[in-house]
Amino acid sequence: MNKNSRLIVAAMFSLASLCVYAAEPLASVPVQFREVAQTYSAEGVVEATRQSTVSAQISGRVKEVNFDIGDRVKKGQIILRIDEREADQALAGSQAQAQQAQAALQNAKVNYERSQQLFEQKFISQSALDKAQSDFKMAQAQAAASEAGARQSALAQAYTSVIAPYAGVVSARMVELGEMVMVGKPLMTGFDPSQMRVIVNVPQYKLADIGGHPNVKIEIPSLHRWVNAASVVVQPAADVRTHSTQVKIALPENESGIYPGMFVRAHFVVGKIRKLLIPVSAVMRRSEVVAVYVVNEKEQLSLRQVRISETAGENEVEILSGLSAGERVALDAIKAGMMLKQH
Repeated sequence: MNKNSRLIVAAMFSLASLCVYAAEPLASVPVQFREVAQTYSAEGVVEATRQSTVSAQISGRVKEVNFDIGDRVKKGQIILRIDEREADQALAGSQAQAQQAQAALQNAKVNYERSQQLFEQKFISQSALDKAQSDFKMAQAQAAASEAGARQSALAQAYTSVIAPYAGVVSARMVELGEMVMVGKPLMTGFDPSQMRVIVNVPQYKLADIGGHPNVKIEIPSLHRWVNAASVVVQPAADVRTHSTQVKIALPENESGIYPGMFVRAHFVVGKIRKLLIPVSAVMRRSEVVAVYVVNEKEQLSLRQVRISETAGENEVEILSGLSAGERVALDAIKAGMMLKQH
């Protein structure tokens, strides 16, 4: 504890040596032992269940970028466009070849039908009929190939508009307006914020304690929030270096304020244990000092330093020292502190 902290403690507890009567009724709660879940905690990170990077499926110059990092995109929206002029010309050429192949097919069909009639009238030989039939089948194959080429060109032309595969948020943009892109170049990365999960690594020796279907709660320290897990999947494999197993914990849908990369703690229930508990609101923190306002039988307030556990639960903390079961503490430490200052 540094010098400033020692001065704060001295000042606070010189006041705490005085007991004052509450000017008005002050809500208080008893310090008591309760049976609570015994947990094993593991640190983890949040990731999106659905996250993907869209890449260029056609070469060309980027002519339009409609979204940037942080923007929300609806499913089916065009996120960027690639210059379509080259693709348009390729499509026009393929369609012309398909039309030419269809004309050749019609001509070969007519010639084959005429040859059949002439053969029946014994005006041409079998070899001449066979050649007409062969030409007709070749024309059919060429027409089918030309049709497939035209469809492929139409598909390539559609690739000039890059479409969002699902609704989400843009998390990265790897291309600029006017930039030349080739097939396979990553363009944008996005994720679906409605479906998030937590990834933690659990040591192998703890797997038996958490069980095959763990009961787990997620603590998000930055938001001061706890979230119940929607589902839990223990991966059937272990890391050979760390001897730990990855556990994927799905969060409820549409949890606000949660995004990929956030630090979290997963608290797995491994049993039951008795703890001495008080509400979080009863705890006062000043620098390195942790204290509570004790209320005696005469409704007098006094400040007392305590040691607490940071992982006692969602709305309660465990008292490690400084209080005994049966004592009462002010439920609202801030209000109790203001009353103490007024006296």
